[in-house]
Amino acid sequence: MTTTQPESTVIRTDVPARLDRLPWSRWHWRIVIGLGTVWILDGLEVTIVGNMASRLAEHGSGIAISTSQVTTVAAALYVAGACSGALFFGWLTDRLGRKRLFMVTLAVYLAATAVTALSWTAWFFFLCRFFTGFGIGGEYAAINSAIDELIPARVRGRVDLVINGSFWVGAAIGAFASIALLNTALFATDLGWRLAFGIGVALGLVILLVRRHVPESPRWLFTRGRADEAEAVVREAEREVEEETGEALPAPEGEPIAIRPRASIGFLTIARTVTRRYPRRTVLGLALFVGQAFLYNSVTFGYAVILTTFFKVPAGNTGYYFAVIAVGNFLGPLLLGRLFDTVGRKPMIAGTYIGSGVLLFGTAFLFQHGELSAATMTACWTAVLFLASAGASAAYLTVSEIFPLETRALCIAFFYAVGTAIGGITGPLLFNSLVSSGKVSDTTLAFCIGAALMTLAGLVEAAIGVRAERRSLESLAAPLSMVDRPASAARSAESPG
Repeated sequence: MTTTQPESTVIRTDVPARLDRLPWSRWHWRIVIGLGTVWILDGLEVTIVGNMASRLAEHGSGIAISTSQVTTVAAALYVAGACSGALFFGWLTDRLGRKRLFMVTLAVYLAATAVTALSWTAWFFFLCRFFTGFGIGGEYAAINSAIDELIPARVRGRVDLVINGSFWVGAAIGAFASIALLNTALFATDLGWRLAFGIGVALGLVILLVRRHVPESPRWLFTRGRADEAEAVVREAEREVEEETGEALPAPEGEPIAIRPRASIGFLTIARTVTRRYPRRTVLGLALFVGQAFLYNSVTFGYAVILTTFFKVPAGNTGYYFAVIAVGNFLGPLLLGRLFDTVGRKPMIAGTYIGSGVLLFGTAFLFQHGELSAATMTACWTAVLFLASAGASAAYLTVSEIFPLETRALCIAFFYAVGTAIGGITGPLLFNSLVSSGKVSDTTLAFCIGAALMTLAGLVEAAIGVRAERRSLESLAAPLSMVDRPASAARSAESPG
């Protein structure tokens, strides 16, 4: 039986230092597989729906809906659901714990996705897309906070980037799956798109089984006074690592920290923390999220429309092109992720954002002058997104590690929701209106808007970014419940370095 310490009790713990000194092991792989693979589901969802838009609009699909309704209304509602879910579940995650919520949010996603396959009318399809996004949005807050609190500081950057980049593994699966599912020789017009949603359900059920074995965050546990449970989780991890390596672990570095448990923290306290103690970090988080959200939720996820509108690519073949882009998106975080822990956060985040913006401006110039084909356009976009994907993944990493532990999940949710609401809801609506005009100049303008926002975000990072590489979370932002706030954490609260 575990005990919870009263709020007046001060707990001295070395749990953060012990977690950070663990060598990579099967224990960490279990966390990565159980939690990180959910981004594959998100990529699968977005890609399949985007590539299925034209099929859903066909006569005989079993649902009365237009292509523009799928790419605008349904897409916007999915993002709106994700924003709402992020805020709601982010708040609950900080109050009730990471583990409880990353089980609940996945269950919400699975139920909504399964029911989507039964849609018979547009309004029901829209409703299902909203609640599918609601579950996925909650995943962002619960998963990113849990991963960063369990992964050692020295590799936190690369692991977080690869996990967030795995979205594109799902996108590639969705792209290839849509090719087969759109083939009417294999599946009837009213069947293929319904089976597409079954893929997500099957994969989600497997992840749910693995996730049962992922522990609660010990960092969260000790802030709630559950020191015995936190100690038990860390001891189990240490035991597994020592059995795997056959060597005793070195002593943790640094002094234990003193925590006075708090049952809950109100919205006003969180708001004051974000806006008063860390105003520059708040500006940084918003800039990074707005830039990447516009680029991905409008220009990128509308790529199939660009191919069919300007390059006359058959709707059933767009998946091949998108699969190539998806591979480039995943390779960016995979190959560049290590540099975020060695070269550093500021130069790498600024470089990937600005670099992708410059390349996109170049792509817009070539497109405007008719120099691109479907193949060369795809090659350009693959280069752009190789950099942009690493930068976008680092946006989630940034807001997860530069705010106090007690606010971490809600901060992730807040920046995701606000950034995505600005870039992810208005972006698709603006982009669709520009592309649907059929004018090259309008689509070029959409490209330039995305490029400008990415470049601007990169400049903000270069000016006020935080050097968070290889540093413990507690040294970057001391927990609100810490009794004696270290001078190093106090000095770094608003230091751009």
